[in-house]
Amino acid sequence: MNALPLQENLKKYTDIAHCPIRNVLSHISGKWPILILCILSENERTRFNALSKAIPDISSKVLSNTLKSLEHDGLVERHLYAEIPPRVEYSLTDLGKSLMPILGELIGWALNNLDNFKR
Repeated sequence: MNALPLQENLKKYTDIAHCPIRNVLSHISGKWPILILCILSENERTRFNALSKAIPDISSKVLSNTLKSLEHDGLVERHLYAEIPPRVEYSLTDLGKSLMPILGELIGWALNNLDNFKR
């Protein structure tokens, strides 16, 4: 068997700056981003406090930083209402919505295979 095609195939992962897996997963991996995206996908717009209540084990600072990161990446948008007191809601962008079917597949796989993971 010729190893050259495999070596050529692996080159796409060695270019760190252009590796699609590294550069996309680095934005949504971690403990909270996917969970936040899933919650936002189930609601048209969600307030910060509702997100905080839905994920009781996340600190306000981490939730805020994760939302800012997802907003910066173009997956989440922040809606600020000029009211007193100010009201802020979060929702998925079109890019974020386009990611949800893929995450849905991952969630389905996880549900089917959770018992196979050693804890």
